[in-house]
Amino acid sequence: MLDTTQSRTNAQKLSLGLALAIIFGVTLWRVLMLLFNSTDLFVDEAQYWFWGQNLDFGYYSKPPMIAWVIRFFNVISGSDSTFWIRVSAPLFHLATALMLMCTTRRLIDDETGREIAPWVGVIFITLPAASLSAVLVSTDTIQILFVTIAIWAFIGLSRRSSALEAAILGASLGIAFLTKYSVLFLLPGVGIAMLTLRSARIAWRDVAIAAIVGAVVVSPNLWWNVTHQAATVRHTQTIAHWGSGGGNGGVLKQLLSGLGFVGAQFGVVGPVVFYAMLWATWRLIRGQSDDREKLLFWLSMPVVILIALQAFFAKAYANWAVSAYAAGTILAVWLLYRLTKKGLTTSLIIGAVVAFIIPVLTVFALDIKLPNGDLVMKRYVGRSMISREIADIATTAKMTDIVAQDRDILADLYYTLKGEPFRIHARNFGGFPKSYYEQNFSLPADVTGSVLFVDNAPLDCPGGQAELIKSWSPPYGDMKGETLYAYRVPASCLAPRPSSAETGTTEN
Repeated sequence: MLDTTQSRTNAQKLSLGLALAIIFGVTLWRVLMLLFNSTDLFVDEAQYWFWGQNLDFGYYSKPPMIAWVIRFFNVISGSDSTFWIRVSAPLFHLATALMLMCTTRRLIDDETGREIAPWVGVIFITLPAASLSAVLVSTDTIQILFVTIAIWAFIGLSRRSSALEAAILGASLGIAFLTKYSVLFLLPGVGIAMLTLRSARIAWRDVAIAAIVGAVVVSPNLWWNVTHQAATVRHTQTIAHWGSGGGNGGVLKQLLSGLGFVGAQFGVVGPVVFYAMLWATWRLIRGQSDDREKLLFWLSMPVVILIALQAFFAKAYANWAVSAYAAGTILAVWLLYRLTKKGLTTSLIIGAVVAFIIPVLTVFALDIKLPNGDLVMKRYVGRSMISREIADIATTAKMTDIVAQDRDILADLYYTLKGEPFRIHARNFGGFPKSYYEQNFSLPADVTGSVLFVDNAPLDCPGGQAELIKSWSPPYGDMKGETLYAYRVPASCLAPRPSSAETGTTEN
């Protein structure tokens, strides 16, 4: 038995030097490929960039941290190219991988911890979710780093009291909150761990310090919500379908929604890692886990379970559980290292293939197609082409005011046409705004005369005042097959009307 165990351990040993070479190598590959990335900014990315041009303590659909990060990189580089907007993503993942290694060593402070830590770093850096979010800029890449720092501090505080680490715990959770409110899904698991595990309890003084520091960090955003009709909170409630009958459609439909979310997690972190997390759940149920394994479970799987329930009763996106995969990666690697021979290498191979392919797809985004003829990256191309077409129409028609109501169109117009002599506005439908653009950049009431209105549906303007200038269908991209319409209309045609107050779409 000892020979078998030793053979398994030897087969899975990974030196710290090699692990660091893989982590930095993957990061360098991602950064270099960003230089040649041929995709346009996705609608969310363009919106985050625009937020960064209008710094605030909160925004319509997210807290402010991602806008601050993008603005920081734009300022230090002197550029707002897609490269500098996105380059923070692989750098944040690099920092998270290194921090997870430190966290692993802190939790498992023996020879096993030293052997597992390199695997935790390389497995995380090659997770499918990390590979996808490394070519985009998203809130997830920022949040998971600060969740990892919080876990590192929490483990330290469970062993000794420290005002400094308590402050780090509070600040990191506060920053994670300023990045994405989904960090709150971590709290129930933390509470259960502290109640059920003596080794997970921290001094009340440290709890108080962390709470005070965290409250100070998040207070500007909370105050922003108070003074802005609780915009971000209301938006979060809307997309989650809380209290709106989002679960209607029958038990079968709800069950499929919940199972669909769980199934998607095999793609988010890879089949081997998520299987290992489910295996850890079964071990805990059977009483086979020690306190350290239980702590990692309570810091990860309750997030997945809670959001799966959210998906069952209403709606949830696959990436909402990202905060689970800081502790979850350590949990999965530790289990695979001890109990399987090939699990880690299989996971690394799968992740490495994905880590190589995704950046390549972004470089050849206009060339690689599916069997049906659609571009693999169609969601991420063709957006600037539409904005340039709209600019040409506006120039030919000698109009400087451009109005749209579709968030995808507006997001790219603001980015692609930055610095050009156009004034871009969102159509105002009245009532609570449906997007950041409607909230802050609606067509002003003092604009008179004609404006260029662009939408993906025909315009019904009373009195036949809308003059269709052009209709066209984009040849590729996410709007391929749709018809876009450009109208010359009097601004009064787009003024809010009582019957339109409940129309329009809401940000994701």
